[in-house]
Amino acid sequence: MHCPYCRHPDSRVVDSREADEGQAIRRRRSCPACGRRFTTVETAVLSVVKRSGVTEPFSREKVVRGVRRACQGRDVADDALYQLAQKVEETVRANGSAEIPSNEIGLAILGPLRDLDEVAYLRFASVYRSYSSAEDFEREIHELRVHREESARAAEAESGAKQDV
Repeated sequence: MHCPYCRHPDSRVVDSREADEGQAIRRRRSCPACGRRFTTVETAVLSVVKRSGVTEPFSREKVVRGVRRACQGRDVADDALYQLAQKVEETVRANGSAEIPSNEIGLAILGPLRDLDEVAYLRFASVYRSYSSAEDFEREIHELRVHREESARAAEAESGAKQDV
């Protein structure tokens, strides 16, 4: 790491701490040549491998834009979209890989979007999964109903367990 003051090509790490909930490392450094201190922030770069083979950096903003299109005309708050994008990033980073295929990002979007807004989920899934017939939509709607019933049963069981305590 070059010193930003004297451009000396080396520096010594004085202190390291996690930042941004573990997504980055903040390091205090000292220059052996001029003695001045400076801070660096290191983040792991997450790359997305597109179908064409092109690689680009992961962008929460791009996730938000894609989901916003699916939510067009729906009553979904911007904060909810940014939270969804954060969940997606956490999910793909948990994979542990520096490069992730774009289709895995799409899969990571589907779960949180289903819980956020079912209509937006159907819109996104229809494009992402390339639905070609009404039967594809019918199958997906059936799976949505099953998921909703399972979620309701789980919430009911959880509230019953809390009342027992």
